Amino acid sequence: MKKVIVGISGGVDSSVAAILLKEQGYDVEGLFMRNWDSSINNDILGNPDLNNNICPQEQDYNDALEACEKLNIKLHRVDFIKEYWDDVFTYFLDELKKGRTPNPDIMCNKYIKFDQFKKEAEKLGADYIATGHYAKLEDGYLKKAADLNKDQSYFLSQVSVKQLENVLFPLGDITKDEVRRIAKEHDLALASKKDSTGICFIGERNFKNFLKNYLPATSGDIVNIDNNEVIGKHEGLMYYTIGQRRGLNIGGSEERMFVVGKNLDKNILYISFGNTEYLYSDSAIIEDLNFNCDLRPDKCNAKFRYRQEDIPVELEYLDDGNILVKYDHVKAVTPGQACVFYVDDICIGGGMVKEVRKNNEKLWYLL
Repeated sequence: MKKVIVGISGGVDSSVAAILLKEQGYDVEGLFMRNWDSSINNDILGNPDLNNNICPQEQDYNDALEACEKLNIKLHRVDFIKEYWDDVFTYFLDELKKGRTPNPDIMCNKYIKFDQFKKEAEKLGADYIATGHYAKLEDGYLKKAADLNKDQSYFLSQVSVKQLENVLFPLGDITKDEVRRIAKEHDLALASKKDSTGICFIGERNFKNFLKNYLPATSGDIVNIDNNEVIGKHEGLMYYTIGQRRGLNIGGSEERMFVVGKNLDKNILYISFGNTEYLYSDSAIIEDLNFNCDLRPDKCNAKFRYRQEDIPVELEYLDDGNILVKYDHVKAVTPGQACVFYVDDICIGGGMVKEVRKNNEKLWYLL
């Protein structure tokens, strides 16, 4: 009997993944990862749940333990607090310091769930590891899940070919509704538990209060990009994203406005009143590339955000190892975002947006 170690998070997805693997005849054990320590990291102002008697991650562990006991599955527990800080959270902070838009969930998969977790599972004698991700592995290719509304292949784009070896995704062919139904059939209390949101393993936070513990916020000018007029003060460039329309706190104006750019050196936040053209680009330089298969197309589809529809793109492979991605008038492509490539339903990998361009020129107001 092959042994599978399932990453059990305390949520419904990973618990149902364990159920399905047991039904398929595997010897299943769970492993709970503790990657954030709120008692060490002074983030009480940033976490509205810490006024309870138990922090959210400990509640997740208790939920995971209860589910595993109900399913008669042994649950191991491991701390990756240092590894998460060094490889994921430090990257997150460094990107914010640069004024970019990071995706810590992608790095968590690369460095924690499919690296540290996999190594720990091998110590426990695992033939395979499994997670509750909505994705598929078929014929050596990483593919979108059947439930496209929940598909998480975007977040797996930096996982390497080697890391995907001996990995199982039991939820690849079923919907979220089916997952909750299976959990109810097995009388799991977490069947109706709300899906986790926020930063991977850290959870929901008041973003500004949370970041104040780690990055100093420096106020600066908000400038109307159309006439270079200073119209207000921002609270720190890290708190704003390209295309953002709310929370700008510019008094006395009822006009539609949105963030269009940042100047890190001068600490300026650029906004525009109604001119959406600033938000559009037609190409981008992609760096830090990872391909998880042998496909290297000249044309494919791409996503720059998780919920974005597939965008037709052309790829030009540059001599420096980066890729120039060309597309037609796409909104709010932003430095630091992940660009993930797809051939039909196959996720072939991706990289990070280094530079955003329009008409063959770098957009000066996007870093």
